[in-house]
Amino acid sequence: MGALNGQPSLSSVLGIANRQRGLVTWSQLSELGLSDKAIRHRVHTGRLHRIRRTVYAVGRPDLDPLDRVMADVLGCGPRAAASHLTATGVLGVRPLPLVVDVSVPAVVHARPPGVRVHRRARFDAGIYRGVPVTSPVQTLIDIATQLGRDPLEGAVNEADKLDLIDPEELRGALGAYAGQPGVAMLRMTLDRRTYTMTDTELERRFLPIARGVGLDKPETQVWVNGFKVDFFWAELGLVVETDGLRYHRTPAEQARDRIRDQTHMAAGLTPLRFTRAQVRYEPAFVEAVLREVARRLRG
Repeated sequence: MGALNGQPSLSSVLGIANRQRGLVTWSQLSELGLSDKAIRHRVHTGRLHRIRRTVYAVGRPDLDPLDRVMADVLGCGPRAAASHLTATGVLGVRPLPLVVDVSVPAVVHARPPGVRVHRRARFDAGIYRGVPVTSPVQTLIDIATQLGRDPLEGAVNEADKLDLIDPEELRGALGAYAGQPGVAMLRMTLDRRTYTMTDTELERRFLPIARGVGLDKPETQVWVNGFKVDFFWAELGLVVETDGLRYHRTPAEQARDRIRDQTHMAAGLTPLRFTRAQVRYEPAFVEAVLREVARRLRG
């Protein structure tokens, strides 16, 4: 175990700490051969800094927010993982909350002060940024019971942007989690985001947005540069296209979209692309972007 004269070597302690964001637990130090007295001596001399009742920082007392999450996870036992809203912070999907959520196996009864512990029969977890954390799928299912639909949509969107999981993959994975709280709400949110409007409904929802920024009625479903476009303002040289899905599009579809946009740009036009879900559910955002682009083109 790397011990010398009955004491663990510095490298053996650091080896554990380096895998745990600079932290070690009492049980790990004990397994390396340190007695309670030896641990207390190292705390007294500043080689260890007590962070939680059984968790110590090696060589430094200052911790960043993720280090503190790690300390709470370690304080809940070796099979614990950051979960729920705390997991979204670790994954970078949302800011870290003030209260730390940690999931533990149902047989574990640890409840460190200030930590919200979730005892569970099963949950999926891995290591991300050096912290044990529930998987992206598990995390999104868990927070579906805690967030409203719009914040949940935002979390799904951010997970997609970060390449943690795309919505189609997420949708396909939900079957394996049937019965878990949050699955139904998450599935409903995904259905809402991938809803496809008809051309008639799209025009009915989009045209008032365009009027709101002072644009004249556009030509609709007309051919421009060899492509049929959704909306076209010839006087501004503005083409607005819409996509049926907010999220995952196949590489072939993405390539065709780029060719369309590049062709319009080569002809001196300004292509602007929204999703049909944005038109339906985020009209204020669509209006703000359209207003700024129209202002620039008029100027």
